[in-house]
Amino acid sequence: MLELKPTELEKVVLVGVIFPKQDKRIVFDHLEELKLLCKTAGGEVVKIFIQDLKQPNPAYLIGKGKAEEIAQFVQENNISAVIFDDELTPTQVRNLENLTKCKVLDRSAVILDIFASHARTREAKTQVELAQYEYFLPRLTRQWTHLSKQFGGIGTKGPGETQIETDRRIIKRKITTLQNKLKEIDTQRNTQRKHREKFFKVVLAGYTNAGKSTLLNLLTNANVLVEDKLFATLDSTTRLVRTKNGFEFLLSDTVGFIRKLPHNLIASFRSTLIEIVYADLILHIVDASHPAREEQIHVVEETLDEIHADKSKSLIVFNKIDLLKSKDEIELLSMKYPDAVFISAERSININSLIERIERIIEQNYVQDEIILSPNEAEKLTTIQKYVDSMESYFENDLIKVKFRAKKDDYYRLIKLLKNEFNEENLEWEVNQV
Repeated sequence: MLELKPTELEKVVLVGVIFPKQDKRIVFDHLEELKLLCKTAGGEVVKIFIQDLKQPNPAYLIGKGKAEEIAQFVQENNISAVIFDDELTPTQVRNLENLTKCKVLDRSAVILDIFASHARTREAKTQVELAQYEYFLPRLTRQWTHLSKQFGGIGTKGPGETQIETDRRIIKRKITTLQNKLKEIDTQRNTQRKHREKFFKVVLAGYTNAGKSTLLNLLTNANVLVEDKLFATLDSTTRLVRTKNGFEFLLSDTVGFIRKLPHNLIASFRSTLIEIVYADLILHIVDASHPAREEQIHVVEETLDEIHADKSKSLIVFNKIDLLKSKDEIELLSMKYPDAVFISAERSININSLIERIERIIEQNYVQDEIILSPNEAEKLTTIQKYVDSMESYFENDLIKVKFRAKKDDYYRLIKLLKNEFNEENLEWEVNQV
């Protein structure tokens, strides 16, 4: 995957559109976030253009007059890229590039570019490369021909710098190859997950830059990269945590979510995000100090829905409370989110309360039970052992008594399995829950 890093910041302009019934404040907030995305990608925002529109223009998204105004500004100020906050169609990209004579990108392209810069492992690189190829395939234009020789910077890391006619076929073949690679990685992850089944699994999820990696480092000393940038880390990191009270759980970090996260990126990162689906507890980390925290909560919940995660297993953790201007904000948030935990991972504030909450949830998610077997059913002990966290068996009155501790999900699977086996053999059995 080609990565061309600019030696200096690229001059870029941003474009936002306000449609009817849209809140202007939200549009401005989105543009501020896009500005931060561009900074993370290596761009310097020179100007922001905003236009009120009744409906999108099929040719340029914005009006032709505004597009010509932007084109003139680009030529007079040596601008290298025009970046839209809204998604552009391939036709709109082609028309705008012909008009401005420079790169035209949308938010999705910038996010993909940042992912390409930050991918470190084979898995992350494969996921990002696949998402890029799928995104850029319908958007190849003559303006991009031989970009590997002519251009660098935002939007050119990875694929996209190929001759159009020849490389459409090449890209399609690459997509198939990358999809097969991810299937292999999925198989490897499933094998790893089976080895971790007996552990209680806690996953950190949340909006990008909410402080997930800082919390992971605090709880596990994992030394994961922590930067005040969007998407500083992409790769899922899993560490074993042992608390002072003797509880153990696996803690995993995941890639941060963001508004308008490209759907093909979510699909490509599904093998990483699937850790959230298999989690016993999802810690939804929220930047309490962010002015758009409510919208960020909504974005994360929407993404959890998209990957079919069980939100009933989610616990909201408001981070960065040390940056709040008033303690009254904590009181208001606690009224709206009565089950939430309030912490500062950076300053280790209220971390013990978070650990105690995790310990209580672990206790609630385990069952201690006893099963009575006859001597000729001793082979069932092997089956039981596969599903339980700990087990003790002994003889009493010519019967085998098995005491065990298991996660609730595993417990119900085990009982269902044993019921089927006993019913098939017409044997009596007894389960006494402790």
